[in-house]
Amino acid sequence: MARDTSPQCKQCRREGQKLFLKGERCLTDKCGFERRAYPPGDHGRGRQKQSEYRVQLREKQKARRYYGVLEGQFRRYYDKASRQPGITGENLLSLLERRFDNVLVRLGFAASRRQARQLVRHGHWTINGRRVDIPSFQVREGDVIALKAESPAVPLIRDATELTAQVPAWLQADHDSLTAKVLRRPERREIMTPVQEQLIVELYSK
Repeated sequence: MARDTSPQCKQCRREGQKLFLKGERCLTDKCGFERRAYPPGDHGRGRQKQSEYRVQLREKQKARRYYGVLEGQFRRYYDKASRQPGITGENLLSLLERRFDNVLVRLGFAASRRQARQLVRHGHWTINGRRVDIPSFQVREGDVIALKAESPAVPLIRDATELTAQVPAWLQADHDSLTAKVLRRPERREIMTPVQEQLIVELYSK
């Protein structure tokens, strides 16, 4: 399985803002972005020309890194979003938001998407009573998510729930029983991803 193993703090520094890729660590003074809030590399502190293409590219890279998907995966999401009725940018964010690993983070069952992917790949979660070990699985309206019986990951997951302030309105979570339900598809105003999706559409439309 292909995956991005590059340093996560450098990714936040590259994009110029916190992407909260390391969960609880991002909330402490140990956060790499807090200590060095400038791009990595020898020329990180130098002036950089902000061309139209550069702004669009950085927005695409930010979204890709935020959700933890590779370049080819992201392009396929965009192609699928462009074929759906409605606004392409909003369709793209909806597809990314409904990834199983991202849903676990939104529910508070994982501190980061990397942790969520590991929990999913190790078979700790079920959807509608069936084990799902594919992080990119698209959840649908009415899906019931539950922790597998006697999972050894319970302490880890309960620690993650303590970091969650609020669950999005399109999801319903029970942190006591570690179960959840997908109520509907997310609306754009409910997606807190720090990206301007229109810039991504403009980049791919060139």
